[in-house]
Amino acid sequence: MLLAEKSTGHLVEIKDVKMLIDPNEPRVMGSVHYGEEAQDPEPMLKTELAFPSGEALPVCWTDPDYRQKQ
Repeated sequence: MLLAEKSTGHLVEIKDVKMLIDPNEPRVMGSVHYGEEAQDPEPMLKTELAFPSGEALPVCWTDPDYRQKQ
């Protein structure tokens, strides 16, 4: 799955979608696609990522208590 870094707009390839959608995981491993090659995977905060369209990630992916706040 491809997401984008909010600060730079660079695409980030997420290999483990289960980790991405787990609200108890604040970080996800991703490879930045910048330049000629994808970079080595590194941990990234989910709060620093968005969909390539600029839309934010769903709250249920980032906040384990999202149901309590309704």
